[in-house]
Amino acid sequence: MRLVVFDVDGTLVDSQAHILAAMAQAFDGLGLASPDRAAVLDIVGLSLPQAMARLVPALDVAARERLVAGYKEAYSGMRAQTLSPLYPGAQEMLEHLARDDTVLLGIATGKSRRGLVHLMAAHGWEGRFVTLQVADDHPSKPHPSMLEACLRETGVAADRAVMVGDTVYDMEMAQAAGMRGIGVGWGYHSADRLGARVIHDFNALPAALAGCWSEGAA
Repeated sequence: MRLVVFDVDGTLVDSQAHILAAMAQAFDGLGLASPDRAAVLDIVGLSLPQAMARLVPALDVAARERLVAGYKEAYSGMRAQTLSPLYPGAQEMLEHLARDDTVLLGIATGKSRRGLVHLMAAHGWEGRFVTLQVADDHPSKPHPSMLEACLRETGVAADRAVMVGDTVYDMEMAQAAGMRGIGVGWGYHSADRLGARVIHDFNALPAALAGCWSEGAA
């Protein structure tokens, strides 16, 4: 068996509108100027406590905790009203991979379990992924804990597993877990930060995966 693990935000789902608006609302709630768009998108994928520590390192821990709480509240409200769109080709590629009996699918995301469950229900993904790793249960990316759990739960060896993501945190996490990584060029970190194997369209994923499997078998 082989395993393909997907990041969510910036990889399968374009959630930047919700992320930016929720961050602005959280900072406004504390009377703080919101970080600019580039700074916010740069921390997508990290756990919220680590993300806030990067955005406002001079702020005390208690204030950063209030920012985290404000962000969660704002994001939850937006999520209930509108659904972040999938990137073009995401649904079709998941369906394509799901038809391959030799491939298992997983998720490793900085989202909460509640947020992921909501998203999966909205897009009809229940039962599609055999392993789901969320920020509630693990250290922040790029720590390999999420991917190590994916490997344990599926019984797939690291050299038969691939991480697909849009940030350097995803690629570093894959490397730390002994897995290969495939970067996507449509997400929140620029393609030139993601390493040599980057795709710019979901249609290119099967060939990129085939290259990874070939390397793993070498």
